[in-house]
Amino acid sequence: MGAVTDDEVIRKRLLIDGDGAGDDRRINLLLKTFIKWCNSPGTPEEGFTQYQRMLGSLAQCEFSMGKTLMVYDMNLREMENYEKIYSNIEQNITSAHEKIAECKKEIQRAKRIRKNRQEYDALAKVIQQHPDRHETLKQLEALDKELQQLSHIKENVDAKLELRKKQFHVLLSTIQELQQTLENDEKSDNDDNSQESPAENGE
Repeated sequence: MGAVTDDEVIRKRLLIDGDGAGDDRRINLLLKTFIKWCNSPGTPEEGFTQYQRMLGSLAQCEFSMGKTLMVYDMNLREMENYEKIYSNIEQNITSAHEKIAECKKEIQRAKRIRKNRQEYDALAKVIQQHPDRHETLKQLEALDKELQQLSHIKENVDAKLELRKKQFHVLLSTIQELQQTLENDEKSDNDDNSQESPAENGE
């Protein structure tokens, strides 16, 4: 048989002790009362009164048990929700890495465009020294149009890169906030457990 996990120990404790209000002691007391009632030589009226008290105690135990099961089910749903959130975050991180890789490719393309533009500028200077003015002007016009297109492409690439940086920053902030929320929840659960333990020891 494998080792019992902490979750199983807590679950069994909750099923036995209800919400921590001493239901295990109440059940033991009810059992002792039942045995005493079975062996009691008292009058029927006294036996009936004791019987009603036992029914009341049993109802309290059943109510606590139902409430504990509801809390347990709610915790399971919360855990499932956290797992879904964590899965979504992992998917967003993967998507962010893919977008970053795409942005790097766009940056390399922009560098190539810049290099080509410098080469075109140098070529334009050479063409300007050519004796054929008419042909030179036509080539310069074509180069100017191409340079404008390349400049527009570079602006689009820069805008996309800035947008990806902002989106990645927002994603990282969301991850940090969720991590802080999970840590706070875990700390709150630990504090609740530490407060319940002295109360149980006192009883």
